[in-house]
Amino acid sequence: MSLLAISLLTLVIFAYMFWPERNPFRQADKTRLDYLRERKDVIYENLRDLNFEYQAGKYPEQDYMEQRTGLEDEAARVLAEMEELQARGVLSGRS
Repeated sequence: MSLLAISLLTLVIFAYMFWPERNPFRQADKTRLDYLRERKDVIYENLRDLNFEYQAGKYPEQDYMEQRTGLEDEAARVLAEMEELQARGVLSGRS
C-alpha cells in the first residue's frame, strides 16, 4: 500500500515540475523601472560586500575608495533615472 502511495506521489511531483506552460517562449514583460529596481538591489548588495571585504582586510584603502565611488556613482545614476521615470508617470508591471 505504501509503495502505491509513494509511486503516486512521485508521479504527481514529476507532473507538476515538468508540465509545460501554455506558451514556453513567452517571457514576463519587464518595464524599465523594474529593471532599474533590480539593478539598484544588485548595486547595494555589491556595496555591502565591498564594505565587508574591506573591513576583513582584503582591499587596500585606495582600491576600496575607487570601487566604492564607482558603485555609488552608478547607484546615483540608477536612482535619478528611477525618479525621472516615476515623475513622468511610468508604472511598473508589478501589482
